[in-house]
Amino acid sequence: MRIERDQRGDFVLDASALAEKLSIPPEDLRRRMRLGLVTSLVETGKGEHASLRRLTVRCGAAVWRAVLDADDQIVEDEQVGEPGLSRLVRRAVRAF
Repeated sequence: MRIERDQRGDFVLDASALAEKLSIPPEDLRRRMRLGLVTSLVETGKGEHASLRRLTVRCGAAVWRAVLDADDQIVEDEQVGEPGLSRLVRRAVRAF
């Protein structure tokens, strides 16, 4: 995934690539963004990690985190939470 910055220095992510990381369809991510259901947090490292930043994006139970270096390149990323398909299967099983 490519991460860019806008004129204010805010991070800009491609919605389709982010949707893939969150295991949800791109159109669902865009709709949830319009509804204000997607949140993000940027944390700056301290001490020996001062050149790093951690970017966290949450959408419902899905969470994607990336550690960025000084050049805004991803050095580590992870998906946390239950993927969308797993939630659907779990709900369907409960319904029976």
